[in-house]
Amino acid sequence: MPDRFALIHNPRSRRNLKADRHYLETARNMLGPMFYAPETAAALHETIEDLARQQVECLVVDGGDGTVGKVLSVLYASSYPNHNLPLIAVLPSGNTNLIAADVGFGLRGVEALQRLQDRASSKRLLSDVKQRQPLVVSWPGQERAAELGFFGGLGAFTRAIEIAHQPAILKNYAHDAAVFATFALTARQLLSPRLRQSWLNGTPVALGLDGNSAEIRDRFLFLCTGLQCLPHGIWPFWRPQGVSDHGISYLDVSARPEHLTKAIWNLVRGRAPGWIQASQSYQSGSAERIRVRTGQSFVLDGEVLETGPEQCLDITAGPVVSFLQA
Repeated sequence: MPDRFALIHNPRSRRNLKADRHYLETARNMLGPMFYAPETAAALHETIEDLARQQVECLVVDGGDGTVGKVLSVLYASSYPNHNLPLIAVLPSGNTNLIAADVGFGLRGVEALQRLQDRASSKRLLSDVKQRQPLVVSWPGQERAAELGFFGGLGAFTRAIEIAHQPAILKNYAHDAAVFATFALTARQLLSPRLRQSWLNGTPVALGLDGNSAEIRDRFLFLCTGLQCLPHGIWPFWRPQGVSDHGISYLDVSARPEHLTKAIWNLVRGRAPGWIQASQSYQSGSAERIRVRTGQSFVLDGEVLETGPEQCLDITAGPVVSFLQA
C-alpha cells in the first residue's frame, strides 16, 4: 500500500504559468525531494527513473493532457513494469484537460496536495480509483519510442487541430476562446462552397481492426479514445449490441457522409440514434488494435504525430493505469 507520492509539476502548462507562489512554496515544503519540475524530455526521463529506483508508487501529475501523455510515455519505456505502473493523480492545469474530465483527481493546488497528504498518511491512497487503458501509438519497423495518450484522430480532426495551432489563435485566445475560434473557423470552411467539398471528400486512410486487413478509402473523420467519457456530455462512440469493450472506442466516418449536420447534432450530445447506427457512413465500436495507413498526420492529445516514411502506425490498448479520485 503506497504511503507517499511525488509531484511532477509542469511549469509551462497554461494554468501553471500563473501559479500562485503560495502553492509552489507549499508543494516544495510539503514534498521536499519528491517535488519535481522537469522542463525537458531528458529531465523527465531522469525524474521517472529516479522515482522507479525509489519505488515510488504514486505520481501526481500537475499539467494538461500533453503532460499526462508525456509522463505515461516515459513510464511505458522506464524501469517501472508495465503490469504494475504507479498510481496517477491528475491535477488539470493544461491547455486541454480531456483526461482530467474523465479520470482527474477533481482538485488542484494546495487543497489537492493536502487531501493527498492526508490519504497517504492514513494509507488510504487506494480508497478510490478509476482504471483506464491509454492508447499506445507505435511505428512498425521504425526505431521510435511509442507515444501514449487518450484521445486521437485524423481526417477532419487533424485539419481542425491545424487550424487551432495557427499562431493567430494560439497567441490571441485563451483556451476556451481558442476552442470556440477553431469551431467557428472550421464551420466557416465547411459552409464555404469552395472549401466544403475538399473537407467532405476526406482523406485516404486504411484502418485495420484487430489484425484484419483493410483497403485504403476516403474518410471524413476518424476518432479513437481510451477514455469512457468526455466533457459536456459529448460521446460520439457506441458499440453494436453484443460487442464487448476491448479498450479502444472508435468512430469512423466515411467521406461525403449522409446527413452530416444532423449526425453531428446528435453525436456531440452523446446520442447515436438508430439511423446513424444503420448508416454505412458512420461506423463505431471497440478494438484492441488498429493499424492506420495514411499520409496524413495523426493527432494524439493535441500533439501532431507524423506517420513516417512507411505511412503507417499502430494504435493499441495499453497497460491498465489506475487514476486516483478525490
